[in-house]
Amino acid sequence: MAVELLVIHSISLPPNEYGGDAILRFFTNTLDHSEHPYFEQLKDVRVSAHFLVRRDGTIVQFVPAGRRAWHAGASAWRGRSRCNDFSIGIELEGSDFEPFTDRQYAALARLTRRLKRRFPIRDIVGHSDIAPGRKTDPGPHFDWQRYLNQLA
Repeated sequence: MAVELLVIHSISLPPNEYGGDAILRFFTNTLDHSEHPYFEQLKDVRVSAHFLVRRDGTIVQFVPAGRRAWHAGASAWRGRSRCNDFSIGIELEGSDFEPFTDRQYAALARLTRRLKRRFPIRDIVGHSDIAPGRKTDPGPHFDWQRYLNQLA
């Protein structure tokens, strides 16, 4: 199925802590759930995004962009369910409680421009847009206007 949707997420593991390799281990199913109390609730969760943008702007790829990643969960956009089937997921290292970094916006814009050249992406949304009531990311501190202006 053609990739027509770009979904912006945010994640921090443990919540509101940055750096380290917990996100990397989570997305590769190698997270030791006993190393932090929060990780216990992730024990049976199997997810991954296509890309992660770290706080310093480093981009890590987990899944080839033309393949399905399990980032959206129960989701719908424009009357279509199962957004994983037709979307690319980009995680920003962050949370609902603080702004993202200048380097993250710059890296996200570069990555988005590349993806738009390769795929017929029609829409760019937040996880909260495709899973309202269930998800809040990328959160209130994500500056959509700033990001979209950088794509021009």
